[in-house]
Amino acid sequence: MDDLLQEFIAETRETLEALSGEIVAWESAPEDRARLDAIFRFVHTVKGSCGFLDLPRLARLSHAAEDVLAAVRSGERKPDAPLVTGVLAIVDRIGEIVEAIDAGTALDDSGEELLIAALDGSAEVAAPVAQQAPTNQRVATRSVRLSTELLDRMMSGMSDMVLARNELARRMRDQQADPAIEAALDRLSLTVAEMRDTVTRTRMQKVDALFSALPRMVRDTAAEVGKSVQLVIEGADVELDREMIEMMRDPLVHIIRNSIDHGIETADERRAKGKREVGRLVVSARQSGNQIIIEIADDGRGIDTDRLVQKLTASGQSRGRDLSALNERAKLDLIFEPGLSTKDEVTAISGRGVGMDVVRANIEQIGGRIELVNALGRGLRILIHVPLTLSIIPAIVIGIAGQRFAVTRQAIEEIVHVGGDAIRIDLLGDTAAATVRDRRMPLVDLGALLGLAPAKPAAADMLAIISASGGSFAVAVDSVLDHEELVIKPASPAVMATGIYAGQTLPDSGSPMLLLDCAGIAAEAGINFTRDAVVEDEEPETAVAPTVDALLFEDLDGRRRAVPLAIIDRVETVPADTARFSGGRMRLLVDGRIVPLASLGDIAKRPDLAVLRIKDGDAEVAYAIAEPVDIVAVPADIVPSVQAGPILGVVTIDDEQIELIDPQWLLGPESGDSIQPGAPLCLIDSEGDGWIATFLKPVLEAAGYRVATKAEADEQPMVILTTDDSGRRDDRVVRLSNDRRDIGSTERVYRYDRAGLLAAVAKRVEAA
Repeated sequence: MDDLLQEFIAETRETLEALSGEIVAWESAPEDRARLDAIFRFVHTVKGSCGFLDLPRLARLSHAAEDVLAAVRSGERKPDAPLVTGVLAIVDRIGEIVEAIDAGTALDDSGEELLIAALDGSAEVAAPVAQQAPTNQRVATRSVRLSTELLDRMMSGMSDMVLARNELARRMRDQQADPAIEAALDRLSLTVAEMRDTVTRTRMQKVDALFSALPRMVRDTAAEVGKSVQLVIEGADVELDREMIEMMRDPLVHIIRNSIDHGIETADERRAKGKREVGRLVVSARQSGNQIIIEIADDGRGIDTDRLVQKLTASGQSRGRDLSALNERAKLDLIFEPGLSTKDEVTAISGRGVGMDVVRANIEQIGGRIELVNALGRGLRILIHVPLTLSIIPAIVIGIAGQRFAVTRQAIEEIVHVGGDAIRIDLLGDTAAATVRDRRMPLVDLGALLGLAPAKPAAADMLAIISASGGSFAVAVDSVLDHEELVIKPASPAVMATGIYAGQTLPDSGSPMLLLDCAGIAAEAGINFTRDAVVEDEEPETAVAPTVDALLFEDLDGRRRAVPLAIIDRVETVPADTARFSGGRMRLLVDGRIVPLASLGDIAKRPDLAVLRIKDGDAEVAYAIAEPVDIVAVPADIVPSVQAGPILGVVTIDDEQIELIDPQWLLGPESGDSIQPGAPLCLIDSEGDGWIATFLKPVLEAAGYRVATKAEADEQPMVILTTDDSGRRDDRVVRLSNDRRDIGSTERVYRYDRAGLLAAVAKRVEAA
């Protein structure tokens, strides 16, 4: 919250420096709608930010100014001298409070009611307000704000330095160089690499900086309108240019507040429609080629396009157009009309006609676009596409028809040579398909697609398997040339408009090179991974068996298994030496942390491990696999496993029996690092029989109990396990036997009956 507050203070300062002059200029030219809109957006943004930063005084002042400016925009009031004086005084007071917040000092709130009263236009009230001199004093800031132009020049200079360093290294390799000079070059290379990473980080920032304020804002906004909303945030680790993040703050606030106020219904309405009472709002970010896609999806009422038409027609904004004749997509775009509001009453959140037109203008200003996917009665998805303007990414350089192109390393699953039955190319009519170890996928002849060579996919001898959103496809390439970290910048508009390039770069060779957009290539080749589509004329819905998305993978023991997709944080490859048996189990060192490692197969003799990062809430575990296969829909009809363990059950996928990994086995108590100190104590009486101490201790610890063979002097065990059948009376005792006839007995427990044993122990703990 401190970082967000400092950003709010810095941004408010910058705007205030120019705003006072704008207000005075607007007074002399009240018909200047652009200036009025700029002033209105400032106070509206301050009010919205104050909601989730918990700044009630600023919120009250900005809300009062917003009411007056809204009246001017609607023509109800004229911007006369008393009104402008009152707005100026409010703006000055906002500046004073901001400086006091930054300095950490208290500021008396006396006089603020007078400031708000002055907005009514009374000359008697405005005169003393105008005489109040602003007292805000600038305090030392804790950060330095640089122009993005300067940061771009720094990055460009670093790129040139890297290229010069690489050229010098090549020349030294070609000649017999002095070892002292080589040592100096090594030091220079290390310094250049560190500086390049540092300069890159000055421009790039995780989207989490944009998302971190959302939980509080959603909570407060939902409470204000009397609704219950569950917020889900995904993809907070995606990195975006800092300027993009700053430009996205205001549009994101507008969209989310509108989703809560306009889209998500009240609890009573949701119950009547058969929905759960708590609305769901999902905010996610993902990278797709040369752009970042930020998606805001709710499960509310969606947009009633017919009502949009009625509102515009009734307000006279149709300008003679027959809006009812528009198609559904064109009607949906009417939401971006300036001044349009679907609310019938003005609230602190919406109803003033400010929002989606401003959102689209801000997004288009940074070269982005906004897309709406509407499902009336079921919700609305808003997708914001913004360009990835500058980034350093690891890439694979490939050769095609004598030309060099770059592909992001994260998009390439593997590179294989065609040959044998395991990896082959088949022609299905005129369409080529690649089969890689019984996995069939579309094949794209990249040389033909780019217009560099005639189509001959069947003659390809090397394939790059590309992972795109929704699936995978193969690309025929001539060669794989290098692996480099590249500085990516936008190409010319004409090149970017083709949709198959993600930018341009200048690699170590010094020759310009284009970065391929894998998603764009799939679209250009006509490959569609979409499993469902929204159509305007929908057929009557039929009952569909419920399914759950899961990741199908090849396990270490050679069997195919699946695990629910919802608990997979990511899939990554790690060096095998980061996995080690320690503390009684396999553990993995990843991202500077140690997490438990589970597997159903031998991880020995593998240079690298493919691991699933399983995460749900605070619980996290890694699961080693051979390779991921596909994302599949798992039917609800699961044949359960006959015993507790890693396998939950078996399902049928593509006429094949697939075992499902049990999430409770992965994330349950046995995946934890240790038993909690406050867990119930079970005392094992192992005299004369070491079996229970050897074999029952892991079972009990896995169930969350502490186990000991001797209790401390100041502690009494809740349960005593023994094979002694002497008949001593103690309600804490659980007697074990090796007689199968004791299964289900209340007197003794068959010691191989795991469920019966744990039930007996739990019963003693409850009675203690």
